[in-house]
Amino acid sequence: MPGSSIGQRLVLTSFGESHGKSIGAVLDGCPAGLEIDEKEIQKMLDYRKPGQSLIST
Repeated sequence: MPGSSIGQRLVLTSFGESHGKSIGAVLDGCPAGLEIDEKEIQKMLDYRKPGQSLIST
């Protein structure tokens, strides 16, 4: 899968266009059954929306 990867034990690979309709990520190395709170992730992503803070673009 082409994209940008970071990590060795826990590997995050992202794909998509930064200004496209969507982006995605694959996280390899997570323990089975790990619960991920999508609302918390969305909350962090929302900080990057334009006009949300002095450092967002």
